[in-house]
Amino acid sequence: MKLRRVVVTGIGALTPIGNTAEEYWKGLINGVSGAGPITRFDASKFKTRFACEVKNFNAENYFDRKEARKYDIYSQFGLIAADEAVKDAAFNMEKLDHNRVGVIMASGIGGLDTLISEVKNFLEGDGTPRFNPFFIPKMISDINAGHVSIKYGFRGPNFATVSACASSANGLADAFNYIRLNKADAFVAGGAEAALNPAGVGGFNGMHALSTRNDDPATASRPFDKDRDGFVIGEGSGVVIFEEMEHALNRGAKIYAEVAGAGLSGDAFHMTQPHPEGLGALLAMRAALEDAELSITDIDHINTHGTSTPLGDIVEPKAIQSLFGEQAYKININSTKSMTGHLLGAAGAIESIAAILAVKNDIVPPTINHFTDDPEIDSRLNFTFNKAQQRVINAALTNTFGFGGHNASIIFRKFKE
Repeated sequence: MKLRRVVVTGIGALTPIGNTAEEYWKGLINGVSGAGPITRFDASKFKTRFACEVKNFNAENYFDRKEARKYDIYSQFGLIAADEAVKDAAFNMEKLDHNRVGVIMASGIGGLDTLISEVKNFLEGDGTPRFNPFFIPKMISDINAGHVSIKYGFRGPNFATVSACASSANGLADAFNYIRLNKADAFVAGGAEAALNPAGVGGFNGMHALSTRNDDPATASRPFDKDRDGFVIGEGSGVVIFEEMEHALNRGAKIYAEVAGAGLSGDAFHMTQPHPEGLGALLAMRAALEDAELSITDIDHINTHGTSTPLGDIVEPKAIQSLFGEQAYKININSTKSMTGHLLGAAGAIESIAAILAVKNDIVPPTINHFTDDPEIDSRLNFTFNKAQQRVINAALTNTFGFGGHNASIIFRKFKE
């Protein structure tokens, strides 16, 4: 069967460097760091005492008090970004076939704040089980998709994807495939994460995964730098509207970019470590290129997973060089996690938005906080260090990898009828 073409017609973002998609993009191209001391809880006894928090967030600016109490903060983030994306897409809700619009909202962890609160209340009580009736619905990782569906009456395919830090990238790939296989005309797709709490920070500290650069949080996320010492945990949400091309054109929608292809793979190697030669990453990127029917010379920009971890930042460039060969040196590579931190299950969504806007605006956001070259990483690669670069971007690839060896690559290109 002939596959249908898919385009991007709406975006929404709530991030540590901007509470809307427009603010987020401005933060990216200006090289703004979202890192600072943790304010959500007393982190004074933790190895890591900083994070990339969403700034100036007050749920009551978006929901009435009674409604807000029904949502874990991760769901609040997701609903806000989804609302921005749906408004940006400017659907005519009266004419839209709601049965043909799906929702995929990913989360790697889900309602961790709610879980902590309910278990704490039980353990500190007299042993009588007095759990909030909203405990389970607030905590589960799929509920955000349900909330978005209910709010807008979208009755197409509705679910969550969970693949650790690759969760929302997997969700976008699924939405892309459902539309081109004629299972839906449009999708609200993205992810949300809110794990800035004692369990989230303490758990990643226990794995020695987080940076402990407490004396200088703003420069702690330093992908591909010799002195990187772990990732900076972030929070927030990113949501896109994917739409079948003719459906979008017939209603006169603005189109940011076309979704060209997606590739998924598994490392089949280790619970948390990447394959040492980047095999899974290479397979995902190659699959995305084949799916898009593009060659290695068609890719102008790669938004890497680039977490600022010792192993991951060596392996991903290896995979890029293995696949692209000498062409790798002509590609603008970056890691926007240097600014936003790592949004875990929401990373793929906000980084896809960064790639979409890079294609639309012909600007590659920088990889900030680079001070010292790592001799284990080929310095001939253009990592777009410290300053945004303008160039024509016909196609951009974004990578997202997760614990468990989950790998996802998505390609966006300029839209041409």
